Amino acid sequence: MHVKGRRIVLSGGGEAALAKLRLLLKSTGHITVFSAAPCEEIENWAADGKLRLVRRAMAPGDTLCAALFYAADEDDAEDGRTAAIARADGALVNVVDNLEDSAFITPAIVDRDPVTIAIGTEGAAPVLARAIKADLEARLPAALGPLARIGKTFRKAANALPFGRARRDFWREYYFGTGPADIAGGEDKVRTGLDSLLTSHLQRRARDGHIHFVGAGPGDPDLLTLKARRVLDEADVVIYDRLISQPVLELARREAIMIDAGKEGFGPSMKQEDINALIVEHAATGAQVVRLKSGDATVFGRLDEEIDAADAAGVAWSIVPGITSASAAVAEIGQSLTKRGRNSSVRFLTGHDMKGFADHDWATLARPGEVAAIYMGKKSARFIQGRLIMHGADRHTPVTVIENASRPEQRILETTLDALPAALSAAEMSGPALTFYGLGPRAAAAAQRRILPAYTDHLTPAQEAL
Repeated sequence: MHVKGRRIVLSGGGEAALAKLRLLLKSTGHITVFSAAPCEEIENWAADGKLRLVRRAMAPGDTLCAALFYAADEDDAEDGRTAAIARADGALVNVVDNLEDSAFITPAIVDRDPVTIAIGTEGAAPVLARAIKADLEARLPAALGPLARIGKTFRKAANALPFGRARRDFWREYYFGTGPADIAGGEDKVRTGLDSLLTSHLQRRARDGHIHFVGAGPGDPDLLTLKARRVLDEADVVIYDRLISQPVLELARREAIMIDAGKEGFGPSMKQEDINALIVEHAATGAQVVRLKSGDATVFGRLDEEIDAADAAGVAWSIVPGITSASAAVAEIGQSLTKRGRNSSVRFLTGHDMKGFADHDWATLARPGEVAAIYMGKKSARFIQGRLIMHGADRHTPVTVIENASRPEQRILETTLDALPAALSAAEMSGPALTFYGLGPRAAAAAQRRILPAYTDHLTPAQEAL
């Protein structure tokens, strides 16, 4: 709220009043405090002319024309009385530590004028807000404020640069490079450095387009790599797959063009040739393009076809690895993909493209102790079951299916090879799923996570009701 020159009224003279006033005194509002027994610090502020102190309880009419009112008497009855007066006078009311009766909240503030960071918890966890504030205070240099003030005066001059990436690159270099380096020499040196930096950027040719093939991980944004987050923050265009989670997409730069190039197994989808053309088209204009793929871009992501298209168009590219779904999913069941004495290798298969699937070495995989991670294998479950049993696999080999691995809606289905198709049908899984052949959930993991009961040919009534 813009409070310059407007009235801000507070009732109270103790600790709660002090906490609010320390923040309010940073504003340019006209502050009036009503208190019959104000503490010494409030008296000193009044003596210094920082606020007006009225040494009595608040009365009707005392909040006329006030923009904001704070009830900080630390007494429910008195806070209720003064809040009612303020509402009648037309002021917005905040009752300290009483969210329900407040029309607004005042968050914790990290002040690096003119940079201001507000931390609010809607009254749920003031201690948490203070902890976050303390952490940010320690992280943000005191010079941030002066750098921002100087930068503000230079904005018109910087408009000589083309709108968009050219300006962003200029300001990024100032705030994270030349500015912090020059501030030790004083503000005049910062201004001189800005002039030199602008001249340098005006003489630069536009940056060439670039394609970043980025693995977005299994869906949990906390599993993104630091490099993936950085290129997402710098992207002009983000072309993403259907399986990319919304929390991951939220990390992209707000001004970026977001393009859904979803491909759905066994359903309608954008042709790969069209995706290739789309990526190259945007990069050819000089854009920084992020091609966002679920899991790791190098695993069942048709990456080579897109790289070939970039090479044919002469567009530079790079790969940012991600956590593949198999790694995330096996962690959720408390297992490892390899284990001494059980299996020294693991196979990654895809059940999406059935062409050539029949020629896989099923006889070797059917041996005891073998492990496979099968991507997109729900609809091919009956085929996989048939091939393995035909080659001698034990029908009771454990099979685990993890749907939406790492996401809040994750589900884990524990079953056997013999019961796999029926178990999948009963579970009615609609999200992306990864199937582990030869692995069951570790008991401790099963106790901590939602794991559907083991599914066998002999179902209990509860299992039949899945």
